Amino acid sequence: MPLRGELPEEGELVVGTVTSIRNFGAFVTLDEFSNKEAFIHLSEVATGWVKYIRDHIREGQKIVARVLRVDPAKGQVDLSLKRINDHQRREKIQGWKNEQRAIKLLGLVAPILKVEPTALDELFGASLVERYGSLFAAFEAAIAEPKKFLKEHGRAPWVAAVVKIAEDNLVPPHVTIRGTLEVSDTAPDGVEHVRAALAAAEAVDPASIMVQYVGAPRYRVVVSGAQYKHAEELMKKATETALASIKQAGGQGTFARA
Repeated sequence: MPLRGELPEEGELVVGTVTSIRNFGAFVTLDEFSNKEAFIHLSEVATGWVKYIRDHIREGQKIVARVLRVDPAKGQVDLSLKRINDHQRREKIQGWKNEQRAIKLLGLVAPILKVEPTALDELFGASLVERYGSLFAAFEAAIAEPKKFLKEHGRAPWVAAVVKIAEDNLVPPHVTIRGTLEVSDTAPDGVEHVRAALAAAEAVDPASIMVQYVGAPRYRVVVSGAQYKHAEELMKKATETALASIKQAGGQGTFARA
């Protein structure tokens, strides 16, 4: 069930499989575009002079390439292997693997709805990709905040089915962020004021926020959550609560995000 357009865009990174190698270049099928054929010229295989193309690629190899040119009229796509770095290659492959997994998860929704898997794209698959950027990101949203996902997508039968499959097959995404609070109070009972300020920070959400002693007047604030946005919101609320508490007691404080 393809979830991409017919052809990629210039500059886009794509995943492909090498099908044929010639002295002048290699032919590749594009995995994300219904196995559309593309071509890598010898000059785009690697930096520097390429004496033997098979020293760099082989038939059956899974590759990540950058789209150089697209001719919609001829249906021709030209690729480059050398115009990407290792980080881009790893990220693209991981994203592709995630999407392959998401497509399999989507197939598990079909029997719940009693429809053919090929019908799911038109039913809701394409709209999820458009909204979340990828099918895998949609499943992540479903497991990270199921109540929000159900509320946003209404009562259609597929919504509950997607949430169920996500909960049965995925581990909720988890993020951890940190920052440093500096709080002090020179009053005779200043230590108690500091303790109260730190306790107020943790009380914002005891399950997600932890304050660790580093060395007075410095304390590490650690916030865990399903999503960065939510974790950042908790961090902001916790540190603002602590700073307001210590300042109200006559002390002082600052916060620095790690």
